[in-house]
Amino acid sequence: MIDPLVSLRQRIEDAARAAFGDEAAAQDPAIHRSAHADYQADIAMALGRRLKKNPREIACALVDKLPADDVIATAALSGPGFINLTLQADYLGAQLGQMRADARLGLPEAAAPQTVIVDYSSPNVAKEMHVGHLRSTIIGDCLARVLEFQGHKVIRQNHIGDWGTPFGMLIEHMLDERAAGGEASLRELVSFYKIARAKFDGDAAFAERARGRVVLLQAGDAETLTLWRRLIDVSVQHFTGLYDKLGVSLRPTDVAGESRYNDALPGLVAELEQAGLARPSEGAMCVFLPNFTGRENEPVPLIVRKQDGGYGYATTDLTALRHRVQALGAQRLIYVVGAPQSQHLAMVFATARLAGWAPPSVRLEHVAFGSVLGPDKKMFKTRSGESVSLAALIDEGVDRALHAVQTKAPDLDPATQAGIAQSVGIGAIKYADLSNDRIKDYVFDWNRMLAFEGNTAPYLMYAHARCRSILRKAGADDVSTTEPPCIEAPAERALALELLNFVTTVDKTAESLQPHRICQHLYEVATAYAGFFEHCPVLKADEPLRTSRLRLCHLTARVLAQGLALLGITAPDQM
Repeated sequence: MIDPLVSLRQRIEDAARAAFGDEAAAQDPAIHRSAHADYQADIAMALGRRLKKNPREIACALVDKLPADDVIATAALSGPGFINLTLQADYLGAQLGQMRADARLGLPEAAAPQTVIVDYSSPNVAKEMHVGHLRSTIIGDCLARVLEFQGHKVIRQNHIGDWGTPFGMLIEHMLDERAAGGEASLRELVSFYKIARAKFDGDAAFAERARGRVVLLQAGDAETLTLWRRLIDVSVQHFTGLYDKLGVSLRPTDVAGESRYNDALPGLVAELEQAGLARPSEGAMCVFLPNFTGRENEPVPLIVRKQDGGYGYATTDLTALRHRVQALGAQRLIYVVGAPQSQHLAMVFATARLAGWAPPSVRLEHVAFGSVLGPDKKMFKTRSGESVSLAALIDEGVDRALHAVQTKAPDLDPATQAGIAQSVGIGAIKYADLSNDRIKDYVFDWNRMLAFEGNTAPYLMYAHARCRSILRKAGADDVSTTEPPCIEAPAERALALELLNFVTTVDKTAESLQPHRICQHLYEVATAYAGFFEHCPVLKADEPLRTSRLRLCHLTARVLAQGLALLGITAPDQM
């Protein structure tokens, strides 16, 4: 693994053992980047409490046991007990050389690959996708890419809403359209759904027919199922078109709608009842879990069968979870669902544990996220108060990006400008979402997300394009030699340290499921590269310095491109 922290931790542990014995070596040192050195180690405080010694004395003893070697250039006492560490330039260069020689930039394949389910996007059939679907889709796709890059088997699950009462009114409306001589309105999912909804709410006879159609659907009536499948096909086609535009890796084969589990719902409820986990309550069948109570301390039920005998989300989610563990062999289940569903998923997870469907070895994780807000800090809506169409949002992003690219690079031909605008517009939308701590709300601001400075996709893309431009001008676009670069100037050292943080960042992202860690890392790489570009001439430098700096440019371009790819963003070679 290409990670200086591994070598540093080993040396600090060896120093602690040499100074204070084996018990001290068990203390894992916290190591952070420092403004005063390459890294700062924080171990003396915790070790001082354990050994009942002054932290500064402990840090001083550790510094004495950390002489200069092939990794550490200097170790110095700092403050009340911190240790400032500076790495050898040759060691940094060698680490970068190994990173350049590796197609995976130093990230090893997972030693014990797992089967991971990532449940994300999950739109509803016969409804247009809107901005409310953006976060689940983008965050989930990023996490799937990161885990796949680590070497895990990732199974994407698009748990679409394709069953239940609304389909009665939709199918009846389809039949009315057919009787009137056509089904053209089905192509416009928004208007189709709105008309069906209005008829259901305002026409008692139509509503009665719709309810009867639900019964036929659940009973497997052939004509009803044919019409239902048509709704599914048109909707999946709509979703897939948007996924393609967004650069999202979900495919029609990843669709695992509610209907898939319909036949298993009665048996699951019966199993819960036989296990003593579900009991009748006010005509419904419910699971009551410890520690889940309402405002007045009354127990909150997880309803697995409704009063009318129907089944809701809880039953479907439990059945899907059981299927994913037992049939698909999932060892880690990740649900990318908005924060308001936290209690629901916690209750589903707890029930699955009690039922034995998810043993302790299986990780169940809710990747919660906040909302997308408009400039007024309220839910992002159109001026008329409706949800913003995802298709319209994508088109506007590309149009705005094209204007920005034409202004910044007027000499490029129109086709090249259009291609760059496609990457910039969509990349800006995705990066603005992913660069925020996912649990927090964020304000959707075109001006900020399309800016070519600051922590934005265009800024990172421009840094990547600048690297590629230098390599093209040098006639060394691949810099195929794997010899390490020489790290001498302060700006080279700063860039090297950021590049070497790539592996740690990917691993931490996969563990914490927080994509903003990758965004922050890429921003720090791009910022360090800007400093390198300003202070370290490349093309005008004499040899062997010129080739060494070209190698740094080449590695920087690879890290930026790979990091953006993990976010689902394409990095153009020119801008």
